Amino acid sequence: MLNSGRGLESMSKTIRELADELGVSKQRIQQIIAKLSPSKTPNKEGNRYVLNAQDVKNIKALMGFENNKSSTSESTNRLVDYDVYLDVIDSIKEKDEQIKSLLEVQKQTQNLLDQQQRLALQDKKLLEEYKTEINDLKSSNMLTQNSEKDDSIQTAASVKNIKELPQKQNKKWWHFGRRI
Repeated sequence: MLNSGRGLESMSKTIRELADELGVSKQRIQQIIAKLSPSKTPNKEGNRYVLNAQDVKNIKALMGFENNKSSTSESTNRLVDYDVYLDVIDSIKEKDEQIKSLLEVQKQTQNLLDQQQRLALQDKKLLEEYKTEINDLKSSNMLTQNSEKDDSIQTAASVKNIKELPQKQNKKWWHFGRRI
């Protein structure tokens, strides 16, 4: 009925089976299928590709796994390698742009941090200056209050002295009989 060697090759394969056979990932097989021309794209049953012998041959040819080792195979392999190379180069360029962007963000963050530290230092200096000014004002206010107290004591004493002066003057003996 079925020959063990040739019957399997004519049967359909899944992407997983082909990937296992070639020693690559399913994603790599899907990438190769995406690169095939529309006329060589395998048929789908539902959501899965069903690969017949011709589809497998087309995929192997594009990947450089052809059975014959002719110069065509080598050039195909080189083209595939070049495509992979271009994909890697594009990926590296994208990563470089991301790195540049991240470095720029890091510089901006560092600048903001430096500004914040400078402002905090300025605030601290201003606070110290304000404290010094407040202490100076308190001490000068206390001196003013003390001098006002002294002035009020002196004023009270002088008022008392002024009141006592006429009384002392009136106590003289020749003023007793007079009326003022």
